[in-house]
Amino acid sequence: MTSKKNLTRFDYEKSAFEGWRLCLCKTGTTFARYFPDKKFDGSAKKSLAAAEKTLAELKTLLTGSKLVDGKLSASTIRKAEKLLADAV
Repeated sequence: MTSKKNLTRFDYEKSAFEGWRLCLCKTGTTFARYFPDKKFDGSAKKSLAAAEKTLAELKTLLTGSKLVDGKLSASTIRKAEKLLADAV
């Protein structure tokens, strides 16, 4: 599997991590979350599906948000961080 925009595939044979990393930057604020295959029954497709779903929700949240002095508001950042934390 290859990486996609905002989603990077990690396959480290010598370490225990294999999975997807979601990373999105908007107006200087970076949001990141790992989706390990191990958490999704060892399936790269299931972890990718969860990462894509979370990315879509995050983009929707950030697209509709208002900027304060050219940056994301504190409440928007909290909502985005909660969305990432609650991602399955």
